[in-house]
Amino acid sequence: MPHVYYFWGFPDEKTMDGIGQLHNKIFANADEFVKKVPLQPNVLFVVAVEDNQVVGYKIGYSLSPDRYYSWYGGVHEAYRGRGIALRLMQLQHRLVKESGYETIETKTRNKWREMLILNIKYGFDITETFTDDEGIHRIILEKKLLGQEER
Repeated sequence: MPHVYYFWGFPDEKTMDGIGQLHNKIFANADEFVKKVPLQPNVLFVVAVEDNQVVGYKIGYSLSPDRYYSWYGGVHEAYRGRGIALRLMQLQHRLVKESGYETIETKTRNKWREMLILNIKYGFDITETFTDDEGIHRIILEKKLLGQEER
C-alpha cells in the first residue's frame, strides 16, 4: 500500500511535479490547474506515493471559515481498486474536520462514476445539479463533518 502524506500549502517540487503529471493523465488540464492552485485559500494536498511515484492525490481549499471544497483528486489507473481514493478522502476529511470546518463540498460528473459512488457511500448527499457553460452536467455534493464519525 502506498504511503500517504499531506501538506497544508504546497508540497515539495518533486511531489508537485508528480501531482501535475498524474493530473494531466486524468483531466488533461494541468496548465490551468497549476495556475489556479496558488489562488486558493488554505489549500490542502493529500498525496499517495509508491516507489517514489505519485499514484494518487486529493486537493482542496477553503470556501469559508466553516466550509471546505474538495476540488481535484485522482488515482493512477494502474493503482485503482486498492482503496487509495478512500484513504485519501478519509484523511482529507479528518484534517479538515480537525481544522474546524463543518461541511465539505465537492462537484463531479456522471462520467466519474466511481468517485460519485464513493462520495455517496461515505456520507455525501447530492444537493444540486446543473449544466455548466460548456454544456456539461455537474453534480454538487456535500457532507457534514462535525458530529459525525468517519465511516
